[in-house]
Amino acid sequence: MSKSTMTITPIAAIQGEMRPPSDKSLTHRAFMFGSIARSPSVVINPLEGEDCLSTLYALIHLGLRHERMQDGAYRLIPAKEWVQPTASIDCGNSGTTMRLMAGLIASRPLKVTMTGDASLSKRPMAPITIRGGSLRGIHYVSPVASAQVKSCLLLAGLRADGVTTVEEPALSRDHTERMLGATGVQLQLEGLSVSVKGGQTVDGFHFDVPGDISSAAFFMVAVAMLSCSELLVKDLSVNPSRTGLLDVFEQAGVPFEVNNLREALGEPVADVFVSTAATLKPFTIHGDLVPRLIDEIPVLAVLATQCEGTSLIRNAKELRVKESDRIETVATVLRRMGVEVETFEDGMAITGPVRLQSTTLDAGGDHRIAMAFAIAGLIADGVTEIHGAKSILTSFPHFEAELNRLGVY
Repeated sequence: MSKSTMTITPIAAIQGEMRPPSDKSLTHRAFMFGSIARSPSVVINPLEGEDCLSTLYALIHLGLRHERMQDGAYRLIPAKEWVQPTASIDCGNSGTTMRLMAGLIASRPLKVTMTGDASLSKRPMAPITIRGGSLRGIHYVSPVASAQVKSCLLLAGLRADGVTTVEEPALSRDHTERMLGATGVQLQLEGLSVSVKGGQTVDGFHFDVPGDISSAAFFMVAVAMLSCSELLVKDLSVNPSRTGLLDVFEQAGVPFEVNNLREALGEPVADVFVSTAATLKPFTIHGDLVPRLIDEIPVLAVLATQCEGTSLIRNAKELRVKESDRIETVATVLRRMGVEVETFEDGMAITGPVRLQSTTLDAGGDHRIAMAFAIAGLIADGVTEIHGAKSILTSFPHFEAELNRLGVY
């Protein structure tokens, strides 16, 4: 997307098949794991969005060598020892880069400062300086279910003396655990805790990164709302810690099928077929479901506007410290589009169905807000104008092109 403003007009349907952008979380981890492997690795179909490139460039500053192959794959050649960077590491807008890299850096005899852009710095993660070195394993009881905190500690624990254990109040995404296991690292899983013994290294690997359900969700929700729509989403990551979207589809009565289930580097992958719902029922998102779809909540709020009744989202206070305050932003824009929305500190209640009215909004540098309201604009009367749409480059560089390709006008 080359321009910062996106104009959306209503369409009749979404039809066809797509291979969504590769999973951002898995691309981050593939680059990081390739940098600490005992031999070279190949990452096929990585997401080349700005966030993932922040991770790659950070690793290059620390000694990783790479070759971009003719088919777009990356060959990663790890350094025997990480090198002291000559400047601070710029994490851009990527919280994943800053949090997970902190674990890798902390276990090495380096002094590294990590910074981010204005949006990242507004979140509860100011620039940090880490003086790494010898670590001792700990047992950490996390007050929140956070895959990034858990991953940071597990990656640090790989080089710590003894055992590092992370215990969570609910299941968060388990991409790191799956990738560790698939690359030869022994883990101990017990209930909501995971442990790793220090002194282990990961094997080199070949990994074809599957599609991102958080990116596919925008088109899947559009299909659910638009009559006579159907979409086959190919090569999709269906990790159970990420498929809360499908649980909501079951509640709302959205037809879908999961076919051709297989595995890639410990990650379940499938093809998912979605079609229009005859009637959309209200849904509830709370508790353990929240971390399984936290990034999809803005577009699911749009889905709620077309459900017959009041949909409820609770226990999602984390949304207030994302790239924007997503609770307040979503509620404000939906109200301008004619929707009745009640907000809480940890969520919102949305009553539908509503015939949406077009509006103009500023996405405020938040890619998921921009894409969620692009989907709302597909069913709104008039022209919806989204400023700050260039933020979409962080996760879905070809979003607008896919809308044009799949849309039936």
